[in-house]
Amino acid sequence: MCRWTPSVAHLHPPEPAPDAAASARQRPPPRPGAASFCLARLALLLAAAGAASGACPPGLGHEPLQVLAGGTNCSWTLERHTRSYNHLEGDVRLRRLYSANKFFLCIDKTGKVEGTRRKNYADSLMEIRSVSVGVVAIKSVSTGLYLAMSKKGTLFGSVKYNPSCKFKERIEENGYNTYASLRWKHGGRQMFVSLNGRGKPRRGHKARRRHPSTHFLPMLPS
Repeated sequence: MCRWTPSVAHLHPPEPAPDAAASARQRPPPRPGAASFCLARLALLLAAAGAASGACPPGLGHEPLQVLAGGTNCSWTLERHTRSYNHLEGDVRLRRLYSANKFFLCIDKTGKVEGTRRKNYADSLMEIRSVSVGVVAIKSVSTGLYLAMSKKGTLFGSVKYNPSCKFKERIEENGYNTYASLRWKHGGRQMFVSLNGRGKPRRGHKARRRHPSTHFLPMLPS
């Protein structure tokens, strides 16, 4: 097909030749290479997968991912997961509970709880098992009886494990541990495992957290 071009010069005056700077400004930007295109596409796919599942894309560590798509700046940063303490459950320790009054807690075969000054007394070796976070069950290795506390705050050895055998274990500022009944309280106050100055168990409602009679040091068996 033929295209007609007017021969009259004044109808279409010649345009001035563009200078080098103008040509550079009007020149279209270079097209991205194949490698850049693949990286951008991979970033978009990872961002979409993370937004859909709520999980962290593999291999990104703790660095934020920022993607520019369709003129929108999308930022996505890894979040710290909730810390889990489930590994503490079932933890077992063999210890002798040495009180600040210089007695070892023991449970004899009749279920009697008291203190002894004999360091290697068989009934004083305890199996301390974590049943939940901060909660333990204390069992005499030789007698197989569990340390338990009654509703009135009396300590005794229980043949069967039950809710009265659960104690909240807490490390105090002086490095000793206290053991409070998880199930029972007295007037809203916690009741603690306690040995008086003669090695006799005290009623839980008469013991206080800061009193030396409630403080025990878990010692490794020798």
